[in-house]
Amino acid sequence: MNARGILQKLVPLNTLSDSGLDEAIAATQIDQTEEDTVLFREGEDDGYAVYLLQGEIALTSENQSEPRKIRSSTDASRYAIAQLKPRLMTGTTTKPSTIARIDQNILDHIVTMDEVSGIEIIEMDTGEDVRWVFNILSSNTFRKLPPANANQMLARMENVPVKANQIIINQGDPGDYYYLIREGVASVAKKNDDGKTDIVSELSVGDQFGEEALLSDTPRNATVMMKTDGILMRLTREDFNELLTEPMLHWAEQAEANALIGEGAGILDVRTVDEYRSGAINNSLNIPLSQIRQFSEHLDRTRKYVIYCQTGSRSSVATFMLNQRGFNTVALKGGLMALTLIPQDEKE
Repeated sequence: MNARGILQKLVPLNTLSDSGLDEAIAATQIDQTEEDTVLFREGEDDGYAVYLLQGEIALTSENQSEPRKIRSSTDASRYAIAQLKPRLMTGTTTKPSTIARIDQNILDHIVTMDEVSGIEIIEMDTGEDVRWVFNILSSNTFRKLPPANANQMLARMENVPVKANQIIINQGDPGDYYYLIREGVASVAKKNDDGKTDIVSELSVGDQFGEEALLSDTPRNATVMMKTDGILMRLTREDFNELLTEPMLHWAEQAEANALIGEGAGILDVRTVDEYRSGAINNSLNIPLSQIRQFSEHLDRTRKYVIYCQTGSRSSVATFMLNQRGFNTVALKGGLMALTLIPQDEKE
């Protein structure tokens, strides 16, 4: 079985770039199961997207008399099985099968970062390398931030060419910038109690430095010097603090979102078209995150919008982008995964 060939046809993996698909495949667990293996049970909230790669699954529930069967190589098998949580059905294999599992939060983050990297290339118009942008946005540092903040941080970063042996920051100096290494290698040195300087670590592409002084408002605790020529990305103290401490988006819990919708707010689904077709909130409008900039002009600027995706990751970016364009929007906290009542039956 060509796992990559099968996985890249799944929804929403089918929208990913090569870099994004690599990330998703690395995070996916593929299992061979026997007949009558229970994959998940009705009412469970396991947090995984489960796909059928080979074989057959029967879906049963207390609310239906006949099981619904999903067979591999059909259109239905391209979608995560019974993906709304808590699970609406119990899934059991009816023959030996091959199953793929991926954490829904990880998958949604990968899709978000993949789409954001494409948006940045268009809007910054700087010829940025797509793979590098994706890798940076997918780094552990940026994963700790709301995607909208990571998106804006990247947009504000300044390219700084540097030379070998150039000192970037000195131990004891006040903090002014946060740095990310795009190209090259740097060494980190610290003075010990005897006044001698020791090399304590080495930094390479994708590593960051300078954040400690900015966060703690204390002097630099080390000296960083380039070992090779390279390129750094840097962000000012002001931008760094603003984007960490003042998230530029608004979250709404389910109760607040319901109230806004009751008052006439629109509902915007920013998942992919295929995800939307597989099940969505009633009366919602679908504009995938990657098309927000293009189609935002068709939205009513006088109307408030509740924006959602699967986990809240993509909707946070869309909310930020639309609010920056003068819209009044909120993101549904936790997305569809956090809903306690199912807004619409999953589509066949």
